[in-house]
Amino acid sequence: MPWEAGLRGIVIRLAIIGVIALGAFLLRDRLTGGAGSLAVGDCFDVPTTETVEEVQHHPCNEAHGAEVVFVGDHPAADDTPPLSDSDLEAFVTNTCGGAWIAYLGGIGAIESSAELQNLDLGVFYPLDEDWNKGERKITCYLYPINGTPLTRSMKAAS
Repeated sequence: MPWEAGLRGIVIRLAIIGVIALGAFLLRDRLTGGAGSLAVGDCFDVPTTETVEEVQHHPCNEAHGAEVVFVGDHPAADDTPPLSDSDLEAFVTNTCGGAWIAYLGGIGAIESSAELQNLDLGVFYPLDEDWNKGERKITCYLYPINGTPLTRSMKAAS
């Protein structure tokens, strides 16, 4: 019957869409994605280019170069000019610094661990042209100062 063929076609299409969605969900940690899609706890390789559009995600239990500790919007109004270097540094110190310390388990955990003392803080922030269009997302991440890849999450609870 014609309606059965149509129904079968719909079911097959839905199954294909489901398989693709499931695959994307399961492989998210291995896909290249926009730097703007990073979330706290994501592990990735730090790009070597000055302007970052995409990053290579990794599961945190595999070799990676960085881990996100903070994602948030800068509170500046839309008509505010792009941040100066000192304004960006102040925001990173005051906002990302606290998130970094908390993510690692506090000052005591950092002071008692040579591994944690080898970590520094990096940041992705909007280009001036994107800032002028209203983009305010700031992403802060930790990375090893000595360049040795991380092979586990640095989150205190991990």
